[in-house]
Parts: sequence; structure tokens; C-alpha cells
Amino acid sequence: MSETKSLVMFGADWCGDCRRTKKQLNELQIPYEWIDTVEVDGAADEARAISGRTNIPVVVYPDGTHHVEPSNQDVEAKLRELGML
Repeated sequence: MSETKSLVMFGADWCGDCRRTKKQLNELQIPYEWIDTVEVDGAADEARAISGRTNIPVVVYPDGTHHVEPSNQDVEAKLRELGML
């Protein structure tokens, strides 16, 4: 994936870390694109290509960087770095 203009999160509804990160983004009112790796054909492969791992969530930031299974603190720090908070 090339540099993106918005935050994108790859994950699945069954994933606790995905639910936690979605909740955090929603509470912070950060817009993001949710890509369900179970429901969307090829999404799991795309997430694996970005991260080099099979773990989710994969959060891709507008600057093209990403986190895999980030803590809330990691997400908040990156959002602040990008001026999104």
C-alpha cells in the first residue's frame, strides 16, 4: 500500500485488540477506514503485505507508517505526532 490520505485499520470483529483500537479511535473522533479481514476478499493478504505479520489490527497512518497490535498509548502518540489530536 502506498501512502494513504486517511487512517486505515485492518482487523476483524472477533479480535479484542481490534475492538479496543476501534473504540479508542471512535472516542477520539478520529475518522478511519475499517477493512474487515474476514469479510473483504484479499484484505488479510493486504494487511500481511503491509505488516509482514498475520497479527491484527494493522493500523496504517496517513504518512504511510503502520502499527501492528498497537497499545492505546502507541496510537495516541502517533496521532499526536501527525497533528491529528
